[in-house]
Amino acid sequence: MSLRVLVVDDTVLYRKIVSDVISELPDIEVIGTASNGKIAMERIISMRPDLVTLDMEMPEMGGLDVLRAMKERSLETGAIVLSALTRKGGDLTLRALELGAFDFITKPSADSMDENKAAIKDALAPLLKAYANRMEIRSILRSALKTAEPAVKQIEQITCSSTAQSSLGETNKTVSCSRADMVVIGISTGGPNALATVLPKLPADLGVPVLIVQHMPPLFTQSLAESLDAKCAIRVKEAENDEVIKKNIAYIAPGGKQMKLIPKPDGTRIIRITDDPPENNCKPSVDYLFRSVAHGFPGCATAVIMTGMGSDGTLGLRLMKRNKCFVIAQDEASCVVFGMPKEAINAGVVDIVVPLDRIADSIYKTINRYN
Repeated sequence: MSLRVLVVDDTVLYRKIVSDVISELPDIEVIGTASNGKIAMERIISMRPDLVTLDMEMPEMGGLDVLRAMKERSLETGAIVLSALTRKGGDLTLRALELGAFDFITKPSADSMDENKAAIKDALAPLLKAYANRMEIRSILRSALKTAEPAVKQIEQITCSSTAQSSLGETNKTVSCSRADMVVIGISTGGPNALATVLPKLPADLGVPVLIVQHMPPLFTQSLAESLDAKCAIRVKEAENDEVIKKNIAYIAPGGKQMKLIPKPDGTRIIRITDDPPENNCKPSVDYLFRSVAHGFPGCATAVIMTGMGSDGTLGLRLMKRNKCFVIAQDEASCVVFGMPKEAINAGVVDIVVPLDRIADSIYKTINRYN
């Protein structure tokens, strides 16, 4: 069964580019287009697409209004947002994610149509595949609710098997951790909403700093930091180069840069922001941060790997586990995309697997246990 997509954009050029990209992908079809939000809502209601690609800024009815209308009507159509690579675009995108958008891509601004098309295909194709997989899993789970016996096998097939997870929240007995002087988090697709669930539950007197790599482009991470800061007891900010990390502050890696942690002779810990190449096609990269923590601060960190596509973070976690750091992974049921946590679990580098709503509690208990 193919994924049915409605393309919504107020420019003829982007409607054509996005439609052409989708038409080239297997098992995905464009069932229609719309030039503004009002037309889009009419076609969403009448055509019932599985997914819409949604421009944010349109006449008559913008992308946010479409998402609100879909939410009010309890429509199950998903949305991938197309956003301008601007500060305003970042703000709008975060609000779209809060309203239930699956994920976003930024509109490229290359000189040629072919370059723009290639950039959109590279960004959009994996998201469409991830959304299709998510639909398939949800379909299996719905069937499982109706048929108890066959459901067991189906659920077992889509639930990760892990030697690290004896039961949710139960610590692997081989864990050896010296102390928990910091928390490091790696996260991608579904991250802004997941972070908005976890970070506000951390107390103002957490006692350690938190370093976060969220896969996002430039300008968007500043908006994310400000949005989270308004919700949290701890302070949340975008990290700056040569900044000394302090307890009770969460530092988000700037989009389009790499972030690592450097030990100084006097015992202070310095954030270093670099323009080093992408790792795992990611900049910022989770592996880049985790590797610096593993080498510079052995046995001193609690690592959390959360919702996201791909395997970014697993190599870094291998090093962290060798150096006796404690690792928490988000469970499949609460992930938007169970990619990064699944890879880490399958690699055997995870100590506990917990649902999203228990991650903050697990972080706090780990800090208290090892400090």
